[in-house]
Amino acid sequence: MTHPHLVVETDGPVRTLTLDHPEKRNAQTPSLWAALADEARSVPEDVRVVVLRGAGDAFSAGIDTAMFTPEGVPGEESVAQLAAGGPEAVQRGIAAYQQGFTSWSECPAVVVAQVHGYAIGAGFQLALAADLRVAALDAWFAMRETSLGLVPDLGGTGPLVHLVGYARALEICATGRKISAPEAHSIGLVGTLAPAADLEEVTGSLVEALLAAPAPALRALKPLLRGAMDGDRDAQLAREREAQTGLLQGMLGGFGA
Repeated sequence: MTHPHLVVETDGPVRTLTLDHPEKRNAQTPSLWAALADEARSVPEDVRVVVLRGAGDAFSAGIDTAMFTPEGVPGEESVAQLAAGGPEAVQRGIAAYQQGFTSWSECPAVVVAQVHGYAIGAGFQLALAADLRVAALDAWFAMRETSLGLVPDLGGTGPLVHLVGYARALEICATGRKISAPEAHSIGLVGTLAPAADLEEVTGSLVEALLAAPAPALRALKPLLRGAMDGDRDAQLAREREAQTGLLQGMLGGFGA
């Protein structure tokens, strides 16, 4: 599935996906999430590493905020339209959106998020969907959904709690504050830091190190370690959808419904 704001390039065993809407800081929409899900499911056997990155000066500033306006984004289902469909339709819609994020955990390749500039909301959750994160020193992370009267619902809550613990995850999500790259590294959100000018080189070095491992061992290692993580991912995804459904239904009055 092609998308005008997603560039896919393959160089031997490495595939790079670039969010390519720099004039909107790679803001995300449902059609992009569908394309991401399709790409995750179609990574070929001979691709061993996937790199997720953003064009321009940001990884991704999150959902396109025009989705929250009555006009919405041309060709996309707006938040108002989603909420107006009723609780079951909201749950189905969010479940489809989540696939653009959760499908990467099921992808046999190791997924590396190369983060620079802003990784906000859906951008933060896309970085969390990767297996590994490399961040430029100019990167900033924030979970801003609560400031909109919503909760993170794109699969990011489980990985966030696993990485930083419940209390810190609660504080990050509830306050929506910005987290600098050095802080993200210190609390375990990011594994590797790099000066912005060296981000490509440092990411490349990590990719080379991953490719140095025998292919069968690397392919077996990812599901082995993911399976060792506590908790039921599907149950957590359902909790995200249920919480968001109630909040979106409550917002209907604000959309004039």
